[in-house]
Amino acid sequence: MRKFTPFAAALLALAAAPAAFAAAKTPMVGGAAMYPSRNIVENAAQSKSHTTLVAAVKAAGLVDTLSGAGPFTVFAPTNQAFGRLPAGTVDTLLRPENKPALQSVLTYHVVPGRVSAAQLVGKIKAGRGMARLATVQGGTLTARLVGGKVVLTDEKGGRATVTQADVHQSNGVIHVTDAVSLPR
Repeated sequence: MRKFTPFAAALLALAAAPAAFAAAKTPMVGGAAMYPSRNIVENAAQSKSHTTLVAAVKAAGLVDTLSGAGPFTVFAPTNQAFGRLPAGTVDTLLRPENKPALQSVLTYHVVPGRVSAAQLVGKIKAGRGMARLATVQGGTLTARLVGGKVVLTDEKGGRATVTQADVHQSNGVIHVTDAVSLPR
């Protein structure tokens, strides 16, 4: 095996750097770059796929919380996910008199700490095929691997698939989902 001087080793590392930088591109969500220097709310507000979620976070009075230090893991449903709820559900939840119910639904999508996809898969494997995630709302989401994808089952039996994982934020991580999870 050939030995390299420290200088030669550094040059080899620099030669490999462009590939590493290319792989570390800023992720796009809803047509917008998600900068790891911004917080969850700042990034989500830029995503065209999360306008309903952002409006709900504002109506629920959770902007300051989700802009705070965290860290948080957010399973973020898309506009299409909210659109799959029964007709009128979103409009009803957004009414001021339903703020506690809206807060409950939204905080059910938040897990304390920064849980990456690799960590979540590790928890699922360690749990013999499932991981129970305690949410900020006080409920539980159950995560499983189905066809190589992370699927969350809520307390009502609804299922949400993670469609984009590891969107890192300054105060946590977002995993985009294709359904709204509902607490009991």
